Amino acid sequence: MTLPSFSSLSSASFTLSGLASGSLFRSSLKVNPFASRIPNIFSSSSRSAKLFFLSTKKIRVFALRGSSGLKGRPEAVVLEAVRTPIGKYGGILKGVRPDDLAAIMIRELLGRSKVDPAKIDDIYLGASNQAGEDNRNVARMAALLSGLPYSVPGATVNRLCGSGLEAVNDAARVIWAGEGDVLLAGGVESMTRAPLVALKPEAGFKRGGLSLADTTIGWRFVNPGWSSEYPPLSMGETAENLAEKYKISRGRQDEFAFDSHMKAVRAIDDGRFEGEVVPTPTPDRAEGVKVDEGPRRDTTLEKLATLKPVFRKNGTVTAGNSSGINDGAAGLLITSGDAAESLPAKPIARILGTATAGVHPSYMGLGPVPATKKLLSRLGMAMDEFGIVELNEAFAAQVLACMEEMPEFNPARMNPNGGAVALGHPIGCSGARIAVTLLHEMKRTRTRFGLATMCIGVGQGIATAFELI
Repeated sequence: MTLPSFSSLSSASFTLSGLASGSLFRSSLKVNPFASRIPNIFSSSSRSAKLFFLSTKKIRVFALRGSSGLKGRPEAVVLEAVRTPIGKYGGILKGVRPDDLAAIMIRELLGRSKVDPAKIDDIYLGASNQAGEDNRNVARMAALLSGLPYSVPGATVNRLCGSGLEAVNDAARVIWAGEGDVLLAGGVESMTRAPLVALKPEAGFKRGGLSLADTTIGWRFVNPGWSSEYPPLSMGETAENLAEKYKISRGRQDEFAFDSHMKAVRAIDDGRFEGEVVPTPTPDRAEGVKVDEGPRRDTTLEKLATLKPVFRKNGTVTAGNSSGINDGAAGLLITSGDAAESLPAKPIARILGTATAGVHPSYMGLGPVPATKKLLSRLGMAMDEFGIVELNEAFAAQVLACMEEMPEFNPARMNPNGGAVALGHPIGCSGARIAVTLLHEMKRTRTRFGLATMCIGVGQGIATAFELI
């Protein structure tokens, strides 16, 4: 079956009372107000279309053009997208627990959308650490702290750096499967408040020699059976690997970092983040902080050039061309297309599809490349159809390596308001943060298609595609 060339997506509502011998006995087509163009799926050339249907119950489905053919499933749309400001390590959010950060974000989503809290089917939150105040299922804890009724469940997911975007994708999949209509999804991390931990000994505590592990970042308690093929390198060392492999100079990395800061500063000055950032109360400022702490308006290429390599003696990766250690929370309200019709808030965008992929852990920064390629294949789309790309900036070298490996990544369309090198990388939050920023920028610029993608520690990538409504 060949779909029209309007790119990748159309939607409609159907009432199906029977399907036999490839024919529809009775059908009624209701135009979806969120769709601009709808193919005639009832033509003779479309009778082989595979649709999910429930007897005579109406469900909104949409058609994706891709290698797997036509797929029918309920539509997943984003009604609201918010985040806290991003704080530096030991900075403006140091006095706020991660479960409180997430609760602030949840309350803002509900307040803006005016959705009845009792209608929420589930909450998914990404969190990478989960060893301290974010323990015991931070999604459930934050839900209760936010004032949601105890009948609303919650689950915490962990795909390390991709946790927040994984939570968004999980929520979309619930809707696509027809198992929920109203979900909250996002991520949270307080790297400042991550605890020091000790491994419990197998046979009682010995005198002396007790070692503590800092859970803020990096490897801990590595399995002794871990293969030598996959050395437990720090993320910075993997960035050095990429810089060496793709011959990315220190100067290119510093230029990328400088541009990230300048774009973020301009975005702040122009008020581009005001619609997405939630004023977040702290012990020091009851009225709330509302500006990201990371962007440096006084940075220069000369200052960046003075910084010493952090991970290798003669390396090129520095604190200046890497993302920071940060705190923050971000979240989205995601509903089915049908549910959205009866809710006060109007959809911003629909989620087109998701993908994840694995790469060698020593080159983990390349994860966005196979994840994006897999997603494009599923959607039957080309990279140049995406007007904005949010590719998380774990390291300048990592983003530049992705552009070397996949030249279709257009730097002119990437991270228009700066990225994690300037704004920061609160690990479990970042995937949701780039989705929130992407959606607001798509809305501001009326850009039809947007992509959020990122690398993930231990060698993975994740990608999510959105279409503006």
